[in-house]
Amino acid sequence: MGDGTARKLGAGHIAEVDLEQVAEEIESLGKSEQQQLANRLVILLGHLLKWDFPPSQRKGGWKATINEQRFRIHRLLSKHPSLQPLVEETIAEVYPKAVMSAVNGIGTMVEQDFPRTCPYSRGEIPPL
Repeated sequence: MGDGTARKLGAGHIAEVDLEQVAEEIESLGKSEQQQLANRLVILLGHLLKWDFPPSQRKGGWKATINEQRFRIHRLLSKHPSLQPLVEETIAEVYPKAVMSAVNGIGTMVEQDFPRTCPYSRGEIPPL
């Protein structure tokens, strides 16, 4: 929200506020948070895939990234509980991008080497 709008709201001058603009800014903020969730899930799922398929090629840095993304997703969901109902749907939507990330990160595998659908449910990606 622009400084002028925030000042007007803070001062109780609601009649002077462009409510349509406020609604657009709130909607934009919500979309930004949804995109952040999607981006973090791509990173997390991509690294989980690299970690699990095949386990013989595991690298320690991947585990650190997995833990970092889990923490950041948990924090994002704590700050924005309205994102909670979107997690399962977002996992399914971003899974193909996560597979591409894993393929690029491993280099010795192709898309067909990974499960067609996400093998991880929300419950298997703690602390979601």
